[in-house]
Amino acid sequence: MQFGPTRPRIAASALTTPHFLLLFAAMLVAAAGNTALQSVMPAIGRDIGMSDFWVTMSYTWSAILWVSLAPYWARKSDVHGRKRLTMMGVGGFVVSMTLCGLALLAGMKGLIGPTLTFVLFGLFRSIYGSLGCATPSATQAYLASKTRRSGRVPALSSLSSSFGLGTIVGPALAPLFVLPFVGLSGPMFAFAAIGLVTLIAVARWLPDDSKPRHGRRAGHGAAMSYPSLASSPTGASVVAATNPRAAPMNWCDRRIRNWIIAGVAAGHAQAAALSCIGFFTIDRLHLAPHGSEQEIAIVMMAGAAATLAAQWGLIPRLNLAPRSLILWGSAVAAAGMVVTMMASDLYGLVLGFGITSLGFGFTRPGFTGGASLAVPLTEQGGVAGVVTAANGISYVAAPGVGMALYGIDPHWPFAVSAALLLALVLWGRHRLAAPRQD
Repeated sequence: MQFGPTRPRIAASALTTPHFLLLFAAMLVAAAGNTALQSVMPAIGRDIGMSDFWVTMSYTWSAILWVSLAPYWARKSDVHGRKRLTMMGVGGFVVSMTLCGLALLAGMKGLIGPTLTFVLFGLFRSIYGSLGCATPSATQAYLASKTRRSGRVPALSSLSSSFGLGTIVGPALAPLFVLPFVGLSGPMFAFAAIGLVTLIAVARWLPDDSKPRHGRRAGHGAAMSYPSLASSPTGASVVAATNPRAAPMNWCDRRIRNWIIAGVAAGHAQAAALSCIGFFTIDRLHLAPHGSEQEIAIVMMAGAAATLAAQWGLIPRLNLAPRSLILWGSAVAAAGMVVTMMASDLYGLVLGFGITSLGFGFTRPGFTGGASLAVPLTEQGGVAGVVTAANGISYVAAPGVGMALYGIDPHWPFAVSAALLLALVLWGRHRLAAPRQD
């Protein structure tokens, strides 16, 4: 079977719709698998008997590798071929999820101890951090190379929406894959299998772009930050993939400095809350580890849906400036933190985390758009690199800090995050100026 040239094509593009769907699936499966893993890990940690702090810290090395290597693979897509890098990223996801599932299954079956279980999990998870980060930039570059400049922004935005959709799909499907024998590790094997099918489909049906006879057109992929709720990229990351790269930009560049400070502050508050919400759901609802994945998934789905409602529905209609998005988003997220902290039942947790995520759905496009608008079009590649690093760096330290606070008192991560967000509102009123519009 081969998709021929008579198949429907996306607007302003030489890429057929089936080929676009292959790229979309490659992005979707990774994002869905990642959030599915996040929804079951608190229950797995409690079942094995591992400290909540070390469960969360087992993600850290993967996040560090993602932040470090995502820009590298974004630069290498033209050298090695975009299809090959897409396959490498999906293949890394499949191998990582399979090995992580085996390590956790062995731990839950008592074949190895809790410490070894999570040491192995952290090592196997690093495969995803180091190779999986190639998928977003490679798929974007492939699409950009097949799409005329006039149609690249909407096409890339549609492709990037797969990350946001995956944050809902992952938690929704995870409880369905908690099966006999494999138990809570089932979602990892299930998403590895889905990833393998996607890898085979990409290898079989996506045209190879590495050979000169295909007449490869210039097109670039922008690195994306570590997958999480609110992870669909906006602003600079998409614009950068439509224009030639600029030289790396300094984080302290006075044009973008305050926007990056705002993004890092909001990102740390979000990462701290996200790392704790699964454990908080178990403790607040007095759940046993087995079975808690359903309630955790419901709470995470509510957060993801609220984030997407903000980014896909409210922001285009409200037409708020970046400064307003950050100030209002931070205030709403802080209010959601308080509601979450005071919740005593599932309804309260869903409501609170939904409000929190709605606010964060405003802050990320706010600081990304503000930084992007602060520099001319020729520097979008540089600002995209800084924005990506700022988004990803929050998932290096904040989860550990959040869980350390959680160990002292379960309310503290949310209280401290709310205080940080309110401080951001007060600071931003004076330090965030209207960006340039040219």
